[in-house]
Amino acid sequence: MENCTNSTVKEFSILAFYTSASGQIALFIGVLLMYLMTVIGNVTIITLVCLVSQLHTSMYFFLCNLSSADIAYVSVTLPKLLSITATKNHKISFQGCITQLYFLLLFGQAEIFILTCMAYDRYVAICKPLLYTVIMRKKVRFTMAATSWLIGIFNSLLYAIITSSLPFCYSNEIDHFFCDLKTLNMLSASDSTGRDILAGVQSVLIGCLPYLFIVVSYIFIISTILKIKSSNGRHKAFSSCTSHLTTVILFYGPIIFLYMKPESDHSKEDDKLLSVIYVAVVPMLNPLVYSLRNKDVLNAMRKVKLYLKCSYHFK
Repeated sequence: MENCTNSTVKEFSILAFYTSASGQIALFIGVLLMYLMTVIGNVTIITLVCLVSQLHTSMYFFLCNLSSADIAYVSVTLPKLLSITATKNHKISFQGCITQLYFLLLFGQAEIFILTCMAYDRYVAICKPLLYTVIMRKKVRFTMAATSWLIGIFNSLLYAIITSSLPFCYSNEIDHFFCDLKTLNMLSASDSTGRDILAGVQSVLIGCLPYLFIVVSYIFIISTILKIKSSNGRHKAFSSCTSHLTTVILFYGPIIFLYMKPESDHSKEDDKLLSVIYVAVVPMLNPLVYSLRNKDVLNAMRKVKLYLKCSYHFK
């Protein structure tokens, strides 16, 4: 152990998924489609929010931030998985692994706090509608978004520094499809007591408290909606937050299940499949969730389409 503390591996091997040759082809096609759909869908949302003045509101400002986080989130992991699947080269440098870990944590944590900001925005819109423009003014929402990103930047830096200083001597095989913090901690040859305590504190501050805030916000929101006498009014109020609520369930559901399920012989493969849901599937679905039943976004799409059509005819 003493010799190990002063040495470490220079590269890791990301094992990814164990499949047959035909399974590898299907995996590559599936991951590629998810990546392209995520990027195209979220870029479309960002473009609409920027171009259409009706979407220049607090709700869509946060949605724009969420879409940016989603694009970056999948870009950190899926291209490397595609490369591994296509080339069969599982190697990643030590520095590359730490860099991937840093950005994965950054965008993941930023997304958590952006979802929390969106919950507060919906709370103010429904529970305090007369004060909405005063409370959610431009300076406030910019501060909230900036804080979300800064928390991700500095907290992820802390984990990246700690992980980069750990000794990895006995194995360099990461049984995951990206440089997962939990897996790297298990590979390290050093005592994990301090890191486990830090992870416990961080899971409360970064995971549980924002989730609790969202739950409490929706308790107040649902309570307020139920007090509305008009059925049309109740429907309109609830429909304004169904997209966000769906995104929260999609994002937190797999994470909660991942950390609460008991360990088993097949837990590693199960963990990878669950990770695919919140790393790739949720970012892909978010644009669909916010566009299919959202009249503002659908109207914005029609306006941009009409503008492009008119521009083409004038040429």
